[in-house]
Amino acid sequence: MRKATAYHDALGDFFAEHADTSPYNAYTDRPAMLELAGDVSGAGILDVGCGAGHYAAELAARGARVVGIEGSDTLLRHARARVNGHADLLLHDLEEPFGFADDASFDGVLCALAYEHIRNRTQLLREVRRVLRPDGWLLVSTTHPTADWLHFGGSYFSHDWRDLPVGGSGLSIHYQRMPLETFLGELLTAGFVLEQLVEPRPIADLRQIDEAAYDKLHRKPSFLAVRLRRP
Repeated sequence: MRKATAYHDALGDFFAEHADTSPYNAYTDRPAMLELAGDVSGAGILDVGCGAGHYAAELAARGARVVGIEGSDTLLRHARARVNGHADLLLHDLEEPFGFADDASFDGVLCALAYEHIRNRTQLLREVRRVLRPDGWLLVSTTHPTADWLHFGGSYFSHDWRDLPVGGSGLSIHYQRMPLETFLGELLTAGFVLEQLVEPRPIADLRQIDEAAYDKLHRKPSFLAVRLRRP
C-alpha cells in the first residue's frame, strides 16, 4: 500500500516540475537550508525525503557524499535523472526504520519539507539519531505554524491533518499542522540540541523574477528551518 507520506504519480510529476522554479522551494526553503548546512565538502549526508533530487544534486555538487531516500517512485525517477549518478538514491518508506544504514554512518541528515507528512515521527527521529555520528547535524524545514493558522483558521494549536491544494492543479498535499512547541518539542525530546532557528525569506534573485511573490514572502511566514546537533 502506498503511503500518503510521499507524492505519487501526477502529484510527484507536478512537484518535480514546480520545485525547479517555485518561489517557495527554489528561492526560499532551499537557499535557507543550504546556508544552514554550510561547508559540506567530504561529508556523508542522508537526505530524508529527497523528493526530485534538488538537494541531493546541490549537496553533491558541493562535495558531499549523499544518500537520498524517497517513498515515491515517481519522484525518485526525477531525482535519479537530476543527480546523474552523483548520489545514491533509494526507494524507502519514511515510515519504516533505516535498515540500509549502520549506526553513526552519516555526518549530517537533511529533511526538507517532509517532516510534517510523517506519522511515526518518534521512530524517524530515533533512526536519524542512530545513523548520525556524535556531533553530527540535523537540518529540518517545515511549514510555518503561523502560515497554516492564517490559511486554515481555527486554533493555532491544532494538530489536524489537512489537504492543501497546490497551484491550481487540482492536486493537494496531505500533512499535519502542528504548533511550534510540538515541532521543537519532538526534536528536543528525541535528544537533539538546537543550534539555530530561522524563518526563511526569499533571496533577492526572486525580486527580479516575481516581485509580488518576493514581497508576499517577506511579509508573511512560509517555513521554519532548524539546525540541530546530536550530542
